[in-house]
Amino acid sequence: MFLLLSPFQSVAAPSVPVVGQVEEAERVRVVEAEARRVAQAAVRAAVLEEERLGRERVVAAARLRALEGEVEGRARGVADLVVRRGEAEARLVVRAAELGPFLPLMERLGLFPAETLLAVPMAPEDAVRGLIVLGGMVRALEGEAALLRAEQAEVDGLVARLEVEGAGLTAAQAAQAAAGAVLDAQIAAAREARRVAEGVVVEAERRAAAAGARAADLRAALARIEEERRAAEVRAKAEAEAAVRARREADAEAARARAEALAKPAGPGLGSPKGVLTAPVAGSVVRGFGEATEGGAATGMTYQPAPGARVVSPCGGRVVYGGVFRSFGLLVIVDCGAGYHFVLSGFERLDAQVGQSVQAGEPVGQMPAWDVRGTAGRSSLYLELRRDGQAVNPAPYLRAKG
Repeated sequence: MFLLLSPFQSVAAPSVPVVGQVEEAERVRVVEAEARRVAQAAVRAAVLEEERLGRERVVAAARLRALEGEVEGRARGVADLVVRRGEAEARLVVRAAELGPFLPLMERLGLFPAETLLAVPMAPEDAVRGLIVLGGMVRALEGEAALLRAEQAEVDGLVARLEVEGAGLTAAQAAQAAAGAVLDAQIAAAREARRVAEGVVVEAERRAAAAGARAADLRAALARIEEERRAAEVRAKAEAEAAVRARREADAEAARARAEALAKPAGPGLGSPKGVLTAPVAGSVVRGFGEATEGGAATGMTYQPAPGARVVSPCGGRVVYGGVFRSFGLLVIVDCGAGYHFVLSGFERLDAQVGQSVQAGEPVGQMPAWDVRGTAGRSSLYLELRRDGQAVNPAPYLRAKG
């Protein structure tokens, strides 16, 4: 045990125990500083791992886009079959209603044509003419019956095709869901690894700071025991001023580092339009740049993707906005560098955060799901490219297929 003395107390305790405790505190401080260095190295490794996973997620997203394209095609086919089946069934109902009253007469004429005609009292020449007319009617009714059978066969064929296409759509959607789950797991794993590593750094820095503080306290106690009150006060004041200066210098250095990071270009820019950028989603373009809208010429492009499609960044850069924006809903802005920005909206979920660096083709969000058998409107993704604040046509920069 040792005693921390006030500047107005005399030294009464021996100095040897205090010196030993200072040495122990210094050893602990060195150990904790090494632990902090190891934790910081783990954070750097986690950042590299997250970048590697980002590249893998680009590849996984490309595979998923192929599945989403298949789902979108099958969804269109199923929707078309549903419409065609409804139209064929409607025609079948109308034709059956028109032909229904003649079915008993057709059956009787087919079995007993002469007896049916002779059962009506008339002159022989009228009977002959009636027989000829009835023969024509029978042939016409037989033709109508054949058309009715053909309509029924078409309905049966459409029902069978709908069952086959429905099974294919279910399988494609299952494959899409499985690929999406793998992509979600990769995203979650990267975030969790970085979160754990950063937590270890925070804890290591806290322990290192505590150990350093303990060592400093013990050194100050030893100085007060070994020197006179006035010398101890001067040293304490000098140490406090040095700590303030060091803290100010550290804060200034951190501010300079943040300013340098923000001043770095977000990305390389786009250069001349050569059609090499990745389209943001697999789907059909339903409205191109410059087409007429209720509000004037369109300043972007509108896609209709598959249900639950993943949306990727067309360019490499930094996410500068991600969240709800007015009537656009969830919106993401990617700074591609050199004055180029991509604006995307229509998401159900965002997978990118503000300040995050993304690669071209890396997922930034997911589109809403929709029922291909229902009548509700399909979801759409809006894409706008701006250069120095002015909207430009993004089509020449994008590949025709995602």
